Amino acid sequence: MAVKRFSIIIPVKPGGEVRALGALRRVDFPAGDFEVLVAEGTCPSHQRNLAAEEARGDILYFLDDDSLVAPDFLRRAVTHYETASVAAVGGPSLTPAGDTPLQQAFGLALASPFGGGAVRNRYRQCGSPRETGDHELILCNLSISASAFREAGGFDRRLYPNEENELLVRMTRKGLKLFHDPELSVIRSQRTSFRAFVRQLFGYGRGRAQQMLLGGGCGLANLVPSAFFLYLLTLPFLDKPVYYLPLLCYLGVSLLFTLSAGCTKGKAVPALLLPVVFPLLHLSYGAGLLWGLITCGSRKRSRPTGEVFLRRVKEFDDGADW
Repeated sequence: MAVKRFSIIIPVKPGGEVRALGALRRVDFPAGDFEVLVAEGTCPSHQRNLAAEEARGDILYFLDDDSLVAPDFLRRAVTHYETASVAAVGGPSLTPAGDTPLQQAFGLALASPFGGGAVRNRYRQCGSPRETGDHELILCNLSISASAFREAGGFDRRLYPNEENELLVRMTRKGLKLFHDPELSVIRSQRTSFRAFVRQLFGYGRGRAQQMLLGGGCGLANLVPSAFFLYLLTLPFLDKPVYYLPLLCYLGVSLLFTLSAGCTKGKAVPALLLPVVFPLLHLSYGAGLLWGLITCGSRKRSRPTGEVFLRRVKEFDDGADW
């Protein structure tokens, strides 16, 4: 197999700290075979696209500014590109053991079948390397063939978040393959407060709505939290006890998954918070999706740009002839 070189791309807010660089300094990979580009701006999808235009690598590896990688992550990722039809490879984003009980509870909820549903494997290590769909891949830990990325036109700047899902769906429609490797993980802390968690999930729902409106694919399961949200809004106007049955079922299932997490994950204290975290997750996402369908569908979706400051991190650039 020919030598594959990586361009690691990290978007960051203006003046933001790039914590990911600390872990990258310990990467076990030939120094001349990877570069690190930091794109500072206010539109992450636009930042990533501009960095990809300047990237010199065969494979683009997208990380967030707080994604902490393992030393062997590039060696592990490159093995999956031996198959020519593989266009993207990624792994999960795991909650660090040092996070607070509240952050641990957010991580447990996202990794739970009840909380994260089809996307739960983005937040846990499970199974063996496998061909997958966009539901198991997350942009804070995602590599994409540079040629496939450019041929597809990169990320749609109108989307944030969910820009990677829309792009990956386009790739699979062209017959390209996506790969999920559970051992190819990064460590990222969860949000530090209920308010931040609600904003995060609301944004995920809004991003999914934008993706749906742009034709980027969506399963019916994505609509269930919105249906639950609408059900709760109408519940005060329903006068028959039978109408409360779905709510009682929801609370019962929530309790079962709370007990399961406390017993099997060895995290009793964080698990006690799940009866609150589960509804927040579902209702925030459901409200965000509805808001996205209403607001994004009623106005022209522009392509935000904004100024981007791009720098190639010198300590990772040894002057190799690329």
